[in-house]
Amino acid sequence: MPDGGRTTEGRGTREVHIEPGQSRPADPPTTTKTAQPPQTAPASGTPHPLPASPPVAAARRAGLLVTLVLGGLTALPPLSMDMYLPALPEVTRSLNSPAATVQITLTACLAGMALGQIVVGPMSDRWGRRRPLLLGMFVYVIATALCAVAPTTELLIGFRLLQGLAGAAGIVIARAVVRDLYDGEEMARFFSTLMLISGVAPVIAPVIGGQVLRLTDWRGIFVVLTVVGIALTFVVWKWLHETLPPERRHSGGVGHALRTMRGLVADRVFTGYMLSGGLAFAALFAYIAASPFVVQEIYGASPQTFSLLFGVNSIGLIAVGQINGKILVGRVAMDRVLGFGLVVIALAALALLLMTSGVFGEVGLFPVAAGLFVLMSAMGLAMPNTNASALMRTPHAAGSASALIGTAAFLIGAVASPLVGIAGEETAVPMAVVQLVSALGALGCFVGLVRPWQQRRPMKERTAQD
Repeated sequence: MPDGGRTTEGRGTREVHIEPGQSRPADPPTTTKTAQPPQTAPASGTPHPLPASPPVAAARRAGLLVTLVLGGLTALPPLSMDMYLPALPEVTRSLNSPAATVQITLTACLAGMALGQIVVGPMSDRWGRRRPLLLGMFVYVIATALCAVAPTTELLIGFRLLQGLAGAAGIVIARAVVRDLYDGEEMARFFSTLMLISGVAPVIAPVIGGQVLRLTDWRGIFVVLTVVGIALTFVVWKWLHETLPPERRHSGGVGHALRTMRGLVADRVFTGYMLSGGLAFAALFAYIAASPFVVQEIYGASPQTFSLLFGVNSIGLIAVGQINGKILVGRVAMDRVLGFGLVVIALAALALLLMTSGVFGEVGLFPVAAGLFVLMSAMGLAMPNTNASALMRTPHAAGSASALIGTAAFLIGAVASPLVGIAGEETAVPMAVVQLVSALGALGCFVGLVRPWQQRRPMKERTAQD
C-alpha cells in the first residue's frame, strides 16, 4: 500500500517525520550503493530515517525472546498493583488505617512510576537502554523488600513511592525499545502482542495474591514480588541487548532533555494522543483502586471471587487487544479503532454510573461486573493504538516520548485513584463518576487535538501542516 510519509528499505519501512516548514528529504539514489557515514539524530528538531544498526537487527532476529523480555517488563506495573489489590481490606485492618489512607499506597506507587519515567526516559536516550534499566530493576527489588517489612502505613507509602520510581524504568524503556525496533503498523501489532504477554499479569496477579493470603498475610505478597523482581532483573541482564547504538544517542544534558520534551508537547497531535491515552488510563486505574472495595465490601464477594472477576476482565482486555493487533491493524485506520474504543469506554462508564446510583433500582454484582468487563475490554482498543500513534511521530526521541506518555498516564491515574474512595466504602458512585469524566476527557482530547478527520492524508502532508 503506498504511503507518502515513508521510504522503503528492503522489505521494511521507515517513517520520515517532516516538521512544519520543511520539505521532504530527497530519496537516496537507487542506482549505486556506496558506504555512508553514520547518521545521527539531530540534537533537537527533525529526525532523519536511520538504517537499522547491528544491535537492532540482532534484536529483531531474537523475535520471541525479545517479546517475552519486554512483556515481562510491561507486566511489572500490573504485578506490583494487582497482586496487592485483594489485600487492601486486610492492610486497613492490620495497620489500623482508614481505606482512603491505604489507597494512597496505590497512589504513591502510581506517582512514583510517573515521575520515574520522566527521568529514566531521557537517560535512556543519552546512555542507552540497558544501564538505566538494570539500575532501576535493582532499586525496585530493594524497595519491594522494604515494603514487606513496613511497620506503618506512612512507611509503606514511602516504600511504595520508591518502588514506583524504580519500576518506571521497565515501563518506559520497554516502550522505547519497541520504538527502536519497529515502525508504523508493525509497531501497533507489536504493542498488541505485548498486551497478550503482559496481560497475563493482571489475570494471574490477583489470583496469586488471593492464594498468598490463604497462606500468610499481606506482607507475603511483597515477598513474592521481590522474588519476581530478582528473576526479571536476571532475565534482562542475560538476554536483553542494547537497541540504541551510540551514534543515535543524544549527548546533551538536562537542558537538552527539557528542550526535546517541550518540542514533543508542542506537537498538537502527539499531545492529543498522549492525553487521550492518559485519561483512558485514569478510567482503568479508577477501576483498579475501587474494585477491591466495590466487589468485596459493597457486594460481599470473597477475595477469591474478586480475583476471579478481575481475571475475567483482564482476559477481555487481552482478547480485544489481540483482535486489534491481528485483525484490525492494517485493515481499519488506527484512529477509527481508537475512537470506537474511547466511545465504548464512555458508554460503559455511563452505564455503571446509572447502575450504581440507583437509577435502575438495586442491582446485584453481575450487572456491575458486566459493565466493568465491557469497559476493561475496550481498553484493548485504546491503549496499544494511542501508544503506537504517538510514538510514530517521534523516532528521534523515543525515550523522551515514551517518558511523557507514561508520565501523563500515571500522573492522571494517581490523581484519579484516591477520588474513588472520597465518599467512603459504601457506594461505587465515585468510581463510576471518575471513569465517566476520564472517558469523556479522553474523547475530547482525541477530537479536539488529534482531529482524526485530518489524519487521512499521507504522513508527509499531515506532518507538514500540523
